[in-house]
Amino acid sequence: QVQLVESGGGSVQAGGSLRLACAYSGVFAHMAWFRQAPGKERVFVAAVTSSGDTTDYSPSVKGRFTVSRDNAKDSMYLQMNSLKPEDTAVYYCAASLRWGPTSEWNYWGQGTQVTVSS
Repeated sequence: QVQLVESGGGSVQAGGSLRLACAYSGVFAHMAWFRQAPGKERVFVAAVTSSGDTTDYSPSVKGRFTVSRDNAKDSMYLQMNSLKPEDTAVYYCAASLRWGPTSEWNYWGQGTQVTVSS
C-alpha cells in the first residue's frame, strides 16, 4: 500500500523559510511537489528523480526552493527560502513511476498548509 505523508507546513512572514518533508512507503519512484492556492488549480512546483540526481523546478520557485530526497530515510524534502505571499497554498507530494513528459503522478499525499504573510 502506497502512503505519502507531508509535514512541515506552517505560517511564516514574507522573506522567511520553511522546510517541508514527505515520508513515502510502499513505492520507490520519482517524486514531486505540487501546490494549490485557494480557488486555483493544483500546479507543479518541483520534482526529483528516484536516484536524486536530477531535479526540475517551476520558474516561479527556481532559485528560491530546493527539492531533495534521502532514500535511506524514505523521505523527500522541499527547502523554501525567500517566501512570498503568493507561495501560500496547500502543498502536496506526489509519486510517479515515469519521469519527463510521460510522468503520471498517480500517488498523492494529503497536503500540508503553507501560509506566507506580508
